[in-house]
Amino acid sequence: MSAGHSANGNQAPYYYVPADSVHPVRASIALLFVLLGAALWVNSIAAGPWLVLVGLLFLFFVLWGWFGDAIRESETGMNSARVDVSYRWSMAWFIFSEVMFFAAFFGSLWYVREITTPWLSDIDHRNLLWPNFSGTWPNLGPAGVVEAFQTVGPFWLPTINTALLLTSGLTLTISHHALRENHRGKTAFWLAATIVLGFVFVGVQAYEYMHAYADLNLRFDSGAYGSLFYMLTGFHGFHVILGATMLTVILFRLLKGHFTANNHFGFEGAAWYWHFVDVVWLGLYLFVYWF
Repeated sequence: MSAGHSANGNQAPYYYVPADSVHPVRASIALLFVLLGAALWVNSIAAGPWLVLVGLLFLFFVLWGWFGDAIRESETGMNSARVDVSYRWSMAWFIFSEVMFFAAFFGSLWYVREITTPWLSDIDHRNLLWPNFSGTWPNLGPAGVVEAFQTVGPFWLPTINTALLLTSGLTLTISHHALRENHRGKTAFWLAATIVLGFVFVGVQAYEYMHAYADLNLRFDSGAYGSLFYMLTGFHGFHVILGATMLTVILFRLLKGHFTANNHFGFEGAAWYWHFVDVVWLGLYLFVYWF
């Protein structure tokens, strides 16, 4: 991969080290505002939501400048093949950390279903701890302390969303191959299709949430099932929004003439992330909606 040259032909240094930057300090201040505002918000203090908003807006401003600097470094030929390898390792470890993040929630789902629920329903623990506790999944807690609810089945909204994400993975792969063949128009078209499919997925999931809350009485406090359902699907939906936003930035960069057939890790990194999101959804579709 010829990452030693930019689009204008500049030769990259052996290993480019950026100058001192204020971006990390600014990002830390923005996150401090967000966390402080969130703490005030959950304690019903009026200033909380405003601090969160200010922090998020400031964080967006910081990231805009930070990523802009990184893009300029790439487009002016500062990133050599060695920097390209560093980017690849960094993205790989980032995705691995995300794998572990979701593994914790999948592990919680397995533990509650296969270990805790049968254990609490055996004769000893049922008599000592939770009388009349039913060892079925999902359950209404001890003596029905959880308000009755219905579960979300795989038909039809989750199945439609599965088709949307699988199709988006195909369109993104087509776009990537088109870029490698230097067909920029085709690349942009299929990348735009991927982004549309991603945001349609989010819209369908939002409709599913409204249906679950209003018609099935499934809420975050609906026992272990409700909390795990919303944590798993909600965090995945957030990752879809993040991935679609990343691809949108890549699309604008592509339209501005960035990337070449041999030098386009920005595109590849976003594609890796999107395929990771696809795989996580398949696990959710099976273990949350089917089993």
